[in-house]
Amino acid sequence: MNGKLMVDIRILNDKEALGVAAADLGAEVIRRAITEKGKASIIVATGASQFEVLRNLVAAKDIDWSKVTAFHLDEYVGMDIGHPASFRKYLNERFVEPLAGKVTFYPIDAESDAHAEAERISKLISGHEIDVCFAGIGENCHLAFNDPPADFETEEPYNVVTLDEACRKQQFGEGWFPDLAAVPEQAVSMSIRQIMKSKFIVLSVPDARKAQAVKDAIEGEVDPRHPASIVQEHPNVVLLLDPTSASLLA
Repeated sequence: MNGKLMVDIRILNDKEALGVAAADLGAEVIRRAITEKGKASIIVATGASQFEVLRNLVAAKDIDWSKVTAFHLDEYVGMDIGHPASFRKYLNERFVEPLAGKVTFYPIDAESDAHAEAERISKLISGHEIDVCFAGIGENCHLAFNDPPADFETEEPYNVVTLDEACRKQQFGEGWFPDLAAVPEQAVSMSIRQIMKSKFIVLSVPDARKAQAVKDAIEGEVDPRHPASIVQEHPNVVLLLDPTSASLLA
């Protein structure tokens, strides 16, 4: 880690404009990677912040998706793929199926043995240079499911993590679960260091409920208590906000 860099912050009018911008940025990176080396590897995320991003990304022109490999950012432990909150289900419906299966997608299946799955997916991603990571920031400033205090040191690409109460409340509040008790307590998550290995990171963060997390991530010190603050140390990050999520920035 090399100290603070300047995060490129862009404020868009609304979620749709934010999604278009995120998809355009990522699509250009993907096209360039395919042109330069014949392939591209990406990370795709889920959650409410990614609806518009994925819808616009799969509609992007002039991408040969058969040359793209996509990795899954995180998934709940013990989650059946048929559950409405399953991130595998989310990405199959919003990413893989719209592309008619052309993309090579490696989902996380943590239904039975989460630790074995973390090891399996870690080995898969280790052979790939990630060209672009699409992600968001949680209400508790988490990055992927790395809740505070996040592990900034582990070199393992994926780990089994415990979700804190604020994170679980966010998942319930977004309507993925019938009550807080139904939200799983653990997940398999991409690690902070693996995310930071991405050549380019596109963070999409709409909504007023994320405003404090955005402020903590950008204006505070780099600190495991504010996991997304680590992006201050990445040389190529674009943070896309709407007026409400940017409302607390100085």
